[in-house]
Amino acid sequence: EKPAEVVSWLGAVQAQDYAAAKWALGLRLHNTTDKIIEQAFNDGAILRTHVMRPTWHFVSPADIRWLLALTAPRLHARSASRYRELELDATTCTRCNTIITKALQGGKQLTRPELASALEQAGIVMNDPQRIAYIMMHAELDGIICSGAKRDKQLTYALLDERAPQARTLDRDEALAELTKRYFTSHGPATLPDFVWWSGLTTADARAGVAMTSSDLAHETIDGQTYWFSLATPTAMEPLATSSI
Repeated sequence: EKPAEVVSWLGAVQAQDYAAAKWALGLRLHNTTDKIIEQAFNDGAILRTHVMRPTWHFVSPADIRWLLALTAPRLHARSASRYRELELDATTCTRCNTIITKALQGGKQLTRPELASALEQAGIVMNDPQRIAYIMMHAELDGIICSGAKRDKQLTYALLDERAPQARTLDRDEALAELTKRYFTSHGPATLPDFVWWSGLTTADARAGVAMTSSDLAHETIDGQTYWFSLATPTAMEPLATSSI
């Protein structure tokens, strides 16, 4: 019935294209409008951050910390060469996180250009437009920032601690099992490679996740491909209604 329920049920919703991501939610909601989804985003009922592949995703405030803890180390590793090219070593990124935190403290919500200006004023060189993009993504993956409310048509950032103070934490195995279960429940029937692509996890992690949740999932092998799915039907999500978004 609500945008936050859809995001939580799916685990995460790709949101690189913000408008298309809202449409993806709208198609899965009863009698919704663009205004309702925008309000959920502005109120922080759904958040947008870099997680998984990496790309922006809508995620639930309750889930954002354990999702980041599960996927961020791999994403940092995948971006390591780009960090080096942009001279964003650990010391610089830690300093950037401190500057960004100070700029946003007290409930402030600032745009990327405003935060770039704050960083530059504090002595961080902004000689490449990609530098601010990776600084902000690094801070998202570190759990420092996430989306704030929109300001007119501009997207803003806010401190994650202030935007999602009740975010849950899980140990790694619990997080892996939870993400696996949600994926195959909401996206199944799906294969292990489907889950690997969607989550950005390694094949070994995906297999471990399936092993941990196999009692909650069913599977069927067709033409040599094994498809996993849940036998439990989420009645709150049925039937899918045409949205007025």
